[in-house]
Amino acid sequence: MTEKAIIPVILSGGSGTRLWPLSRESYPKQFLALDSRTEKTLLQKTYERLIGLDGLQNPIILCNADHRFIVAEQFRQINTDPQAIILEPIGRNTAPAIAVAALQAISSGKDPLLLILAADHLIENIIEFKKVIQSAKTYANQGRLVTFGIVPTCAETGYGYIEAKQSVDQKDEITGLEIRNFIEKPNKEKAEKLIKDSSYTWNSGMFLFKASSIINELEKFVPEIVKYCKIAIEKDVVDLDFLRLEAGSFQKCPKVSIDVAVMEKTKLGTVLPLKAGWSDIGSWKSLWDISHKDDDGNYINGRIISEKSKNCFLKSEQRLIVGLGIENLIVVDTNDAILVANKEHSHDIGNIIKNLDSSKFPEGKIHKKIYRPWGNYTTIGEGNRWHVKLIEVKPNASLSLQMHHHRAEHWIIVNGTALVEKNGEEQLLSENQSTFIPLGCKHRLSNPGLMKLELIEVQSGTYLDESDIIRFEDSYGRIKNIV
Repeated sequence: MTEKAIIPVILSGGSGTRLWPLSRESYPKQFLALDSRTEKTLLQKTYERLIGLDGLQNPIILCNADHRFIVAEQFRQINTDPQAIILEPIGRNTAPAIAVAALQAISSGKDPLLLILAADHLIENIIEFKKVIQSAKTYANQGRLVTFGIVPTCAETGYGYIEAKQSVDQKDEITGLEIRNFIEKPNKEKAEKLIKDSSYTWNSGMFLFKASSIINELEKFVPEIVKYCKIAIEKDVVDLDFLRLEAGSFQKCPKVSIDVAVMEKTKLGTVLPLKAGWSDIGSWKSLWDISHKDDDGNYINGRIISEKSKNCFLKSEQRLIVGLGIENLIVVDTNDAILVANKEHSHDIGNIIKNLDSSKFPEGKIHKKIYRPWGNYTTIGEGNRWHVKLIEVKPNASLSLQMHHHRAEHWIIVNGTALVEKNGEEQLLSENQSTFIPLGCKHRLSNPGLMKLELIEVQSGTYLDESDIIRFEDSYGRIKNIV
């Protein structure tokens, strides 16, 4: 029998605000390297840990349009070409996202297995993880909808629970169990009762099923999702390497999770217990839990001096942090914000984000460092009529041909070689050379070299927002799109 293809479907639409200030809406945690033992990001590790599975194919990724170039670049770095990077025009939770992926997967006339994964989870025991997936394939091939239940290690209140009709077998044999019930995140008292019963596992949000199986059940319980997702795909727009779903149809889908839409209603649910060092890194405390610590229980990263401190998470991107006689603290320094929190209160970061948003602090959502398909820029300083950036352009990359109505720019090259086009004339600039871009000048910046180009940009004018960009040509299809 030919091995059935298995396509990872990686859901990468989350904002990751629970790890603020490191993770923000503009650059959430799935794009960060949070495992101290590797430079790979969570998104990259989500796919790479699957390599070696029988029948594994390249992934389908779902993300929002703002993150599309980050996703493409991170897969390019690991030499993987996704089957599709599907752009959701609006977040509608996991049921519509999975429906779109399933419809896309069967559009070629085949019916592969879909392995649904979040982009921001960590798994320590990859061998065991693959072993459980291999066992799950037997059930999925029979038309079952398989979910992976994490064997609890504590009375966790941050996860939902799955109740199986039988007790979880703690032996080596991996057996699928019929699902009795899904339970929302419990309080501490209820969680302590649940973990004493071996028929309960944590709801990981990971699934394995045939594409046709999930579509059939969606049509049975929420047919409007399938209806509008089909229309959104039929009217999608191919944008370079991306598929843009048609917004009008997709936003008509009910905003609902796959658990609520299908798994809580179906008679085909099967749970496989998984004990492989799983974490969704849902808080700073959970990141501290899985991080490698010193003899005093401290995780230290960056410019840190720690004396007589215990059980702390200390991370600095730039400034020196000195911890003296502190315990159970999360201290995170970025280039524009510092978090100091009691570790046991790290689940409450969401309230802080709401406060930042209501107070209109941009640090709640936006990093000082902004990524673009050609590289990135970091804000160094700004005032009412001036803005200073450090711009980094990748080798052989180019910004769009553009102009500004309200600002002039002065560029100083600090590293590499720049090809500058101004009103149709080109010039090469090298280290310590500079040029001036007057208001209204049609211009383009390119890096013709083999090394990274770095320059300081000083903007001055009456209006300095990124919306003051008029594009004429662009290598990344952004003539009508700012980002």
